[in-house]
Order: sequence, then structure tokens, then C-alpha cells
Amino acid sequence: MVDYTGKNAEGLKEKTLYLLDMDGTIYNENEIFEGTLDLLREIGERGGQYVFITNNSSKSVEDYIEKVRAMGIQASYENFYTSSQATAMYLQENYANQRVYCMGTRSLVEELRRAGISVVTEVDDRATVVLLGFDTENTSEKIRNTCIMLGRDVAYLATNPDLVCPVSFGYIPDCGSMSIMLKNATGKEPFFIGKPEPIMVDCVLKKLNKTKAETVIVGDRLYTDIKTGERAGVDTICVLSGEASLSDIRESEVKPDYIFASVKEVYEGLTEDN
Repeated sequence: MVDYTGKNAEGLKEKTLYLLDMDGTIYNENEIFEGTLDLLREIGERGGQYVFITNNSSKSVEDYIEKVRAMGIQASYENFYTSSQATAMYLQENYANQRVYCMGTRSLVEELRRAGISVVTEVDDRATVVLLGFDTENTSEKIRNTCIMLGRDVAYLATNPDLVCPVSFGYIPDCGSMSIMLKNATGKEPFFIGKPEPIMVDCVLKKLNKTKAETVIVGDRLYTDIKTGERAGVDTICVLSGEASLSDIRESEVKPDYIFASVKEVYEGLTEDN
């Protein structure tokens, strides 16, 4: 088994936990990539496990389960760990019992509330934390209210630093770009919770009792997916089906352990001697 560059990738056949990014890695918006179902089936047949770790906070886990099942992917709550879940945990550990103003989707707000977080979506003098998510339901009123809240003495967090989200026609601005817009208006920058912070990987490994050596991260972004693996001490595969290109990889200080054109090529490599 070799990767896109001809590098020996036989070590991937020993991995028992695949942490898979979603947008740009296993699908693009609502179109599943060829080879995704084959790879997931092969992981299971090898006695392994897969968990989707996504920075996209616009959907709840329930939303994601429904989305991937419609694509033919067998998945349950245990197959996901999202930036929304990581954010809820971070808030519980660092801002317990505090009120959070959230600029995000209804799904994000509902997921935080289910986790016991006190969340408001209007200007509120009692809120001590401002949280920015990837808000696909954004309005000018939300932006105005968030700027008002950021003018106060509050902690400022964001679910993820992704600049863009891949869609059928190209890209749309993600949470990182929204934070830049707000910085231009308020001068404030958030602390980002999702990838590349290693918190999501650490939580999954602890939950599943897996070691770093058994684990590989598969993603399409250098500054989130691959950097997460670098920080967490886990091997990484960068697929060229999403944001990162070969030239990006050559020019970046963040380097994946392996490069494949797509998850289809990962599957074909795993099964070439079967």
C-alpha cells in the first residue's frame, strides 16, 4: 500500500480507529463521495471503528445522523463527535452555570441546551459568554446583536476556525470567516474550540479506550484536520477531495503523514492484497 506520492502506507492496515472529517472528505454538501461506503464497510470488516469528527456546528448530532443515513451510511450517536459537543463540554468545564449568548443555528442552540447550557439568542445583560458558531441561518440582526454583546466585558468563544465550508458550487464562509467579519467591527477575536485543538481527539480516544498508535485522522484541511493530528500525536491522511491541494501541502509547515486523492484510494490501498 502506497499513498499518492508513492510513500509506503502499509502501517495504515494496522489502524483500528478512523477519525473522519466530513465536509470535503466523505461527501460534498449532499453528495457522497465514491468509495466512502466501501471504506466504512472495510473498517468494520477489519474489526475497526470509525467516528466522524466535524467542525461544522451548524447541525446537531441528530441532524447529522439523519443526513448520513440518507446517503446510505450506517451511523448512530456513538459515531459522531462534533465541535458542538466539544463546545458544550468546554462550557461545562470552564463556564459552569453561566449564561451564554450564541450566534448560531437553531440546531446548535438546541444541542447546547440539551447539554444543560443556559443559552440566549438576544441581547442579554446577564450573559457572560459570547459564542460564535457556523451560522447558516445568519441575519443582519444577529450580527448587530453579536456586536452589541462583544462591546461588553464577556468571554468570547467560537466553535471552529474553518474559513470556508465546501458546497456543490464551491465554498461559502464558515465560522472562521464570520469571526474575521466580527473582528473588523469589534476588534475582538475568539478562542476556537474545535479542530485543530486536540480536545475532540482526546475525548474520543478516552471514550473508546484507544491508543494514539491505533488511530488515524482523515481530512481535507491542513490547518484543522491535519494540524489536529499533529497536536494530538496521531497519524494523518490528507485527501485531495476538499480544500487542500498538493501545492498547499508543499507550501505549508503542517504536513500530513500520508496523502491520498480521495477516500476511494484509501479503501483501494487497504484492500489491494485481499
